[in-house]
Amino acid sequence: MSYPYPSGFQGYPGYPGGDPSYPPGAQQGFPGGQYPPAPGGGAYPPASGGGFPPSGGYPAPGGFPGGMPSYPGAPSFGGPGYNAPPGAPGYGVAPGVPGYGGPGFSAPAGGYGAPNTGGFGAPPAGGYGAPGGVPGYGGFQQPSSQSYGAGGPGQVPGQIPGQAPGGYPGGPSPAQPAPFAAAQTATQGTIRAATNFDALTDAEKLRKAMKGFGTDEQAIIDVVANRSSDQRQKIKAAFKTAYGKDLIKDLKSELSGNVEELIIALFMPPTYYDAWSLHHAMKGAGTQERVLIEILCSRTNSEIKNIVACYKSEFGRNLEKDIRSDTSGHFERLLISMCQGNRDENPNVNVQQAEQDAQRLYQAGEGKLGTDESSFNLVLASRSFPQLKAVAEAYARISKRDLISVIGREFSGYIEDGLKAILQCAINRPAFFAERLHHAMKGAGTDDSTLIRIVVTRSEIDLVQIKQAYVQMFQKSLSAAIHSDTSGDYRRLLLAITGQ
Repeated sequence: MSYPYPSGFQGYPGYPGGDPSYPPGAQQGFPGGQYPPAPGGGAYPPASGGGFPPSGGYPAPGGFPGGMPSYPGAPSFGGPGYNAPPGAPGYGVAPGVPGYGGPGFSAPAGGYGAPNTGGFGAPPAGGYGAPGGVPGYGGFQQPSSQSYGAGGPGQVPGQIPGQAPGGYPGGPSPAQPAPFAAAQTATQGTIRAATNFDALTDAEKLRKAMKGFGTDEQAIIDVVANRSSDQRQKIKAAFKTAYGKDLIKDLKSELSGNVEELIIALFMPPTYYDAWSLHHAMKGAGTQERVLIEILCSRTNSEIKNIVACYKSEFGRNLEKDIRSDTSGHFERLLISMCQGNRDENPNVNVQQAEQDAQRLYQAGEGKLGTDESSFNLVLASRSFPQLKAVAEAYARISKRDLISVIGREFSGYIEDGLKAILQCAINRPAFFAERLHHAMKGAGTDDSTLIRIVVTRSEIDLVQIKQAYVQMFQKSLSAAIHSDTSGDYRRLLLAITGQ
């Protein structure tokens, strides 16, 4: 199917985190503002020529959003929407945008050659930084005895190693290290911190909405949907200070069903919500494997390490041990690899290593009878996301199939889903979440927990890009899909978060 690009759309963001122009639009493709000089003093990359990649660029589009090359006859990943339009330029970047490639990716005779001594350089000290005024993940405070009540996570005394006493979410959340996590924040969420914010005023509004007979749900929505996570934590503290009552308990007593679950999720700090979601996915009989995949295969190293620490402090359990007891085989090994939070996060791409890894994966799958699962685990669990994108491109040059479809042929079950999720996040993270949202709402019934989890966790990160990906892939806006699958206050709150 075709992959139309709306006017003015900057193309699918590549990596990390769906940044529409990574490195940011003000930069060229490498930190420092331009590519390193090519051997021989030529332009880098020049307009045409031979070498590496081959003259004429990559094959015609038809693969995946975000600039994946096409492979004749290759099935699209997971359903409709992953095929690029004929002649789509580059790697999900609009024509003329500097950075990671333009149409054709042609090269000079003899190829690009090796980088100068010292490589392509490193990002500025401290990373790329976060947008001004965006609080990020940390810096919030909560009442020390906050409880989410029945059906939600309870407050368990504990302390994240290296953090101030008071437990989590009672104390400050772990800070996000630079440069990798900082680069993640360059994408655009639909929720931003409110200006002229006053926590006590908002606490009064919520108290008034719940006081007396009946509940003013719209007043609650107006506050909750227009405050950042950091501001919501301050509202909880102000509410307890002003009224000596637990805001979460009051909300639970006034609300019910999906709107209750959504509002409680919005009041959880992001790391705590991820840890709670993993705990809930493995608690009791059965395991929600797709929740484990969605969280562990899409988060950064720092996010995963914070989740592991929060899981221990809040629920008194070891995440790795719980994964071992609830999963098995190659899927278990992949998740254990993920929860180490030890993926290479160097933003620079090693082209030679990408070629070697592509050959390794070919020999471990298509090139032999049977499958060497360990080789796939090693490459997909340890290489950086930009490097994995380069591996997928290199694989396309040595095989008639794209790497995602090869994984589908060589694996099955949850290990297949996990490996595909990693690779898809490397190619186009917003598209991964857009497809998850589509599957949550398609057919009879709605997977409300998945819908809530993705909308909440991405609302301050890349929900704008996810909405754009949804339209491109399914020819329908996310808000239209939500409107047709939900109702009442639940629908109104979801649409207030996602935007019309």
